[in-house]
Amino acid sequence: MDHTNHVRLTSDELTPALLENATIYGPDDETVGTVSHVHGSGSSAKVVIDVGGFLGIGAKPVAINAADLDFMRDEDGDVHAVTSWTKDQLKELPEHRDA
Repeated sequence: MDHTNHVRLTSDELTPALLENATIYGPDDETVGTVSHVHGSGSSAKVVIDVGGFLGIGAKPVAINAADLDFMRDEDGDVHAVTSWTKDQLKELPEHRDA
């Protein structure tokens, strides 16, 4: 997927309602996870990504700063993000547990 023409989201658009269920793409455009939920909003928000598993079963939730992901909209208006982290690198992060 060519992300060059996709519109980057502004910090004000980084809200749970907009980011939840967004696909996260890693290097070589492989799907590395999906946004499960978001704590807070803006560039300081914590984005919880389900990594691995199949259809949400067996996935490991990990938390990443929204600023570490490049969120954008594609030509159809669908929100997704790009990261330089691989699926294996994300799986090595500590498991996120909601308090």
